[in-house]
Parts: sequence; structure tokens; C-alpha cells
Amino acid sequence: MDDAPDWEFSERDICILKELSRDPQLSSRKLADRLEEKYDIDVSHVTVSESVRKMREEGVFRDAILINEAYFNFTLMEFKFDTSEYADRWREAMEFIRDDEHTLFYSLSTGTYQWKTIMMFPGREAESRWVHEFYKEHGDAIDSLRNQALHNVLKFRTDPGLLDTLEVE
Repeated sequence: MDDAPDWEFSERDICILKELSRDPQLSSRKLADRLEEKYDIDVSHVTVSESVRKMREEGVFRDAILINEAYFNFTLMEFKFDTSEYADRWREAMEFIRDDEHTLFYSLSTGTYQWKTIMMFPGREAESRWVHEFYKEHGDAIDSLRNQALHNVLKFRTDPGLLDTLEVE
């Protein structure tokens, strides 16, 4: 990944990230207490606060407000390109999707090169309007757009166990 932060993880950093992924609202004091109780790491809350601030500033993790999924419809959209118009129109379409308020997550996929997004809409009518407007503005760059409703969202967080795969320097 080209924009990966230049960060050397300490054991403490990984433990902090694990606890924040369990409960992003933990105060520095409670986090310092948990580090001591669960990991036998004795550190002040000021040091914890500083570590969190530095990791945030370096881009080790990103803060995001994730609204409860009961308030929105989530949709997976996959964009396939019309290669005859792609060269002239791709950037405008890509920036439109990336910068749109409905876009929660946006990525490129390998295989049949596509853009994929997870988008949030207040209802199916809003989603239909968005698709209509997108085709009006950028339809000549798109061969097809496939959208799938994502319902019954069962997990919506980073699992702390995944952080065990990070290497400690």
C-alpha cells in the first residue's frame, strides 16, 4: 500500500489498538488501566493519550463515525466501465463517487477491474434517485452498475484479534 504510514509498532501500540477497536470511546485513563490489567503494561494515561494522538496523526488508524445501521439502507455498488469512454471520463466519475456523501467505503478490485463502494441511503427511493443522477452525469463512462442491498448487517467493526498479525519492532 503506497500511502501506508511509516510506523514501527510496539507491543503497547498494538494493545492500545486492540482495546480501542473493542471500545472506541475509552478514555486515556481507562485505557491505561486496561493495559495494566490485561497486558501487564504499566503506563500513565498521559503517555497513552500521546501514543493515541501520534498514531492518529501518522494515519495508523482513522477515526470514523459509524451511524447505527438501523437508520440507513446499505448498498454494495459495483461499477463496470465502458472502455470506449473510459480514458476521457474515468477521473470525473471516480471523484464523483469518492466525494459523494453517501459513500462509506470505496475501493478498486482486481480481476475484472471495477470500482466497488458501500453506500448509505436513507431509503430505497434516495438510492434510486442517486443511480438515476449518476447515469445522467457519468453513464457514458459506465458499462453497467450493479447494486445489491445489504441487509441484516451482522458485524460492523474491526475485530481486535486481527491486530495480532501486526509486527512488533
